[in-house]
Amino acid sequence: MKYTITGSNLQFVNCEIEPGETLLSNAGAMVMMSGNCDMKSKMEGGFLAGLKRSISGSSFMLVNYTAAGGTATVSLAGKAPGKIYDINVGDGAWITQKTAYLCSEQSVNLDIAFQKKLGSIFFGGEGLVLQKLSGTGKAFIHACGDFNVVDLAPGQVLKVSTSNAVAWQDGVKYDIASLGIKNALFGGEGLFVTTLTGPGKVIIQSMTLYDLAMSLYPLMPKDNS
Repeated sequence: MKYTITGSNLQFVNCEIEPGETLLSNAGAMVMMSGNCDMKSKMEGGFLAGLKRSISGSSFMLVNYTAAGGTATVSLAGKAPGKIYDINVGDGAWITQKTAYLCSEQSVNLDIAFQKKLGSIFFGGEGLVLQKLSGTGKAFIHACGDFNVVDLAPGQVLKVSTSNAVAWQDGVKYDIASLGIKNALFGGEGLFVTTLTGPGKVIIQSMTLYDLAMSLYPLMPKDNS
């Protein structure tokens, strides 16, 4: 499947679908498609798979796009200002934050993943439930802000502000570390940071959706009555 990612901070992924290929996406991700693109909502993997997708922040049913004669095109986008990143899951599975999945080839398996440590669940910023992408082919994830992709060497540690880790390869160790009471009170970062230990790639976002909402909240109209 050929594709391009266009735009700056409100990006599209534009996919060319050949006869015999199928693209899957979350419900509501499609922005435009060619007239010969066939779109059908299906419960991929059955009821249990759909339930797990719902828990992980994706849609219960996935939308299937196929070509109805010749090459079809479809453009998809996220629901907030941010970036789209392409992942080749054939090189290894990825763990992503909840709601990061946007679309993928049919050979990609979207499953639920859980934090393994209690401290990471409560203080890591990503919560208990995560998404896991495995199988073969391309998957596309979306999150708010700009992305910084870091390739960690074995044993290399990266400390990240809580909730800013978008995705990491399955071999990367995810944990938390304390910044100390003084830094928590005056440093503006909270008591804990996320630690990611290599080897493997990690994707960090410059702004979370929560941060974006909080920055806009003071500017929103208020009902003075």
